[in-house]
Amino acid sequence: MNLYFGVTLLLRNALGPADVFLHKPSKVMNRISVKTRKKRDVLDITKTVEALVQKSEPEGTGICNLFILHTTAALTTADLDPGTDLDMLDAFEAMIPKLHYRHPHNPAHVPDHILSALIGTSVALPFDHGQIVLGTWQRIVLIELDGPRERELVVTVTPEK
Repeated sequence: MNLYFGVTLLLRNALGPADVFLHKPSKVMNRISVKTRKKRDVLDITKTVEALVQKSEPEGTGICNLFILHTTAALTTADLDPGTDLDMLDAFEAMIPKLHYRHPHNPAHVPDHILSALIGTSVALPFDHGQIVLGTWQRIVLIELDGPRERELVVTVTPEK
């Protein structure tokens, strides 16, 4: 079954850094598209994920898994005080050595692949009574490493039995 079939809802990220699309809402698994606008960026997708969990399990408790279907982007949780996003991007850049990479497709974006693998392409988050459980300063973030692009995430909402 094509998950893009049906109504597409456009949800605007509260901070406005990207367009976020939810394709054919489902009780268990959904796909979200995020249009990034910069080469490297940190995008807060918390409100979109919270809305999806609330819609799927308004009174439930369980786990929400997010997985990004790309090898030059990543997912994590982070504090997004002003400037923290730029600090993270600077730190990521400093972590990757300048080497002669052998990637046959495009050696220039091998550092993006490495960072994606190090940061991770998935997060598992608990939810309780339809609300994602996060620490005081935690936000759910997509790390764009080779944009701008349209990124696709799979979100699975699994309630407790």
